Amino acid sequence: MRRNTRRRSTTARRAIGAAAALAIGAGGLVAVNIYASADETSAPKGTAQNQALAAGTSTIDCPDVGQQLTSVPAKAKAQVDKELALLDKQISEAYQRLSTSQKAIQQDPNFAQNAIVGPLKDKRKATIDRIAIAIGRVAAKPQGLDALAACTLRATGNQGGNDTNAGGTGNGPVAADFVDITKVKANVRTPARSAKASKGVFVSKCGVNANKLYNSDNVIVAPGVTNGAHHVHDYIGNQDNDAFSSDQDFAKAGTSCQNKGDKSSYYWPVLRLQDGTKEFDADKQGGGAEGNTGRILTAKKATLNFVGSPRGKVVAMPRFLRIITGDAKAFVNGTANANASWSCTGFENKVQLKDKYPLCPSGSDVVRTFKFQSCWDGTNIDSANHRTHVAFADAAGNCPTGFKAIPQLVQRLVYDVDAPSIKDNGKTRPFFSLDSFPEQEHKPVTDHGDFINVFDAKLMNKAVQCINTGRKCS
Repeated sequence: MRRNTRRRSTTARRAIGAAAALAIGAGGLVAVNIYASADETSAPKGTAQNQALAAGTSTIDCPDVGQQLTSVPAKAKAQVDKELALLDKQISEAYQRLSTSQKAIQQDPNFAQNAIVGPLKDKRKATIDRIAIAIGRVAAKPQGLDALAACTLRATGNQGGNDTNAGGTGNGPVAADFVDITKVKANVRTPARSAKASKGVFVSKCGVNANKLYNSDNVIVAPGVTNGAHHVHDYIGNQDNDAFSSDQDFAKAGTSCQNKGDKSSYYWPVLRLQDGTKEFDADKQGGGAEGNTGRILTAKKATLNFVGSPRGKVVAMPRFLRIITGDAKAFVNGTANANASWSCTGFENKVQLKDKYPLCPSGSDVVRTFKFQSCWDGTNIDSANHRTHVAFADAAGNCPTGFKAIPQLVQRLVYDVDAPSIKDNGKTRPFFSLDSFPEQEHKPVTDHGDFINVFDAKLMNKAVQCINTGRKCS
């Protein structure tokens, strides 16, 4: 399998925003410390919490610093991005140590806290201090970031984890992550559209990653940082996406899209079958070294539809607009930004699952659907936390005040994969799961999609006109 390995020494990044303030949102992660009922240094042996740790069914739960940074000065952005990527690396390394320390934890109930979580807090504090200093050089130094340094250990609820994954650490998936879709009550509701709705659809046909373009970078969240995602992505559309790609690189690159006016980058975490296959990345960071193992499954179909607003007309997206939908850390962050939608062919109009993988009946395929944000602030192509420059419309289809409706990307991926055998823990027919940050345990709620708009102006205008006049075009 070919991997995109080109690296550059510099990264051309468009400066985002001019504000010099950093906001810490009131809705930051509040995690339950599993030692809350005992002294931090004297958790009693034999507690259910320690038994869970010893069984490898706990994860590391840390406040997501990046999501709290709603405004970062342009001159500090490169340094802040690198420090945020380092925070992810520190969590990944701590989780790996947790998952390989069962014997030590059994012998000493305080081992995990004293040898893993405590040192992690110290590393995070130093990194967070560097973030504050970087911002303080060009603006007012932010206060209160130290409160985000401490992490906790949290029981995952995983019982009898699948040891095929993660080289035997049992970090998921588990039987409880799957549900028989035929036994789930219908939960899909279609919002009403007004008479002014833009009812057209523009379709971009970009293939299914037959070129096998993979890497574990994320140029939106961690520009200039190799393995910034800690999991592997499929890429379609733009063929020059790695951690070091600039807007100029995207503009010059080739594309897998049939219409060469669409050089956009569409990417998502790969889906794998836990069948013991040693992939090209079996021993590499982002792959097997971080618990992402098994055979990479290529979607049999990938559909990219741009649809209109139920309330009125849409305006053109700005070139190089970046949108992330869903939350790769939703298992520990909570579901505020989660946007996973799992289903099966023949059931999509009835059932969409957020926190379970579907067990599809014979003849039905697994489907992942991503509905991206459809409202734009009218100014920025990105934001410090990669979220506040775009928004979802409300239940009635209205954009927030000051935001404009843009074509909404609806991405649909179809996989020909058998329902795993739950009763024998995937031994007869193996589990499937998406790649994830190690501590996220391959939970389906962490599914997410990334999009960078590189339509040329002519094609974008055609798409907008098509959508606003109620036609279907491609």
